[in-house]
Amino acid sequence: MSAEATHRPGIAQWTTWAPVLGAVVLAATWGRSLPGVVAVLVTAALFGAVLAAVHHAEVIAAKVGEPLGSIVLAVAVTVIEVGLIVTLMASGKDGVETLARDTVFAALMITINGIAGLCIFLGAGRRGLARFNPEGSAAALAGVVTVAGLCLVLPTFTSARSGPEFSPSQLAFAAISSIGVYAMFVLTQTVRHRDFFVPVDRAGKPLDDEGDEDAHGPAPSTRAALVSLGLLVVALVAVVGLAKVLSPSIEQAVDAAGFPQSFVGVVIALVVLLPETLAAANYARAGRVQNSLNLAYGSAMASIGLTIPTLAALSPFLSSPLELGLGSMHIVLLVLSLVVGILTIVQGRATRFSGWILLVLLFAYVFLAANP
Repeated sequence: MSAEATHRPGIAQWTTWAPVLGAVVLAATWGRSLPGVVAVLVTAALFGAVLAAVHHAEVIAAKVGEPLGSIVLAVAVTVIEVGLIVTLMASGKDGVETLARDTVFAALMITINGIAGLCIFLGAGRRGLARFNPEGSAAALAGVVTVAGLCLVLPTFTSARSGPEFSPSQLAFAAISSIGVYAMFVLTQTVRHRDFFVPVDRAGKPLDDEGDEDAHGPAPSTRAALVSLGLLVVALVAVVGLAKVLSPSIEQAVDAAGFPQSFVGVVIALVVLLPETLAAANYARAGRVQNSLNLAYGSAMASIGLTIPTLAALSPFLSSPLELGLGSMHIVLLVLSLVVGILTIVQGRATRFSGWILLVLLFAYVFLAANP
């Protein structure tokens, strides 16, 4: 079978129709109350869009190679997530002042603990050790530490404003610094030191995705990759939008369980990050843990480095203040996560135990979000 036939999203393939169906369901249900049966159908459409997004992300990765493939998926999800946050904050409802902080922090904990931990656990499962490039992974994690500290920790301790907020000049500095860190990271990852971010063999030697059919299958044509890029955007819009459509049903379930309303953001973040989680898990099972870490840490940095600058630029037009500072419990969880992540990454290899520790930190975050 030719590469074109392998990757072309043909008319009979579910990966072509699932994103379109998700978008149609989103348009039909947006802003409406969902009866129980309809909520089930919306959930099915959402998960179909998630699986289709993973497929199209892998097609694009097969065309452009790593680490560009991971960047495409991470940035696409983050841009759409930013749009959702801005839309909700512009509504002026109660509680939206902490929406950006809660959403970004949930995404951060899911990526650096959940996705990274799961992929190390899976990658070490069959081979005994998960191997990756410590230079690239450590650089990515250093970027995450920097932007997380600037945007989520410092606002708790600055004194220009009474609450966990930045003053306008402080917010502008944090926004410019964050987008600068992310831009330099992308330049380093894709141009100057690309070899730091490609998978490694058992001896620690970098592998190159170019021409490697075992990584993604036969390389698709440019046309097939462009079609997949369009369908990926449609699928991700459907995923984020349908998660928002289902949020009232999620809120009812959260209330019935006796959890705080802030837990809704955790559930939505888990759903929105499903495409990245599944794509990263597929990489890990194939022994390409570096690709998984590129996706995890790149998503974490993009979530902060794109969201905060966008909200800073739009803050004069938003009716609600922008509270970014984390509380003491979340700062402790963040510090624990970053310390464990650093100790795991610097070795360039990790066992299933290391992946399990990161997963336990994610479980702790979710548990404490439900039982603060």
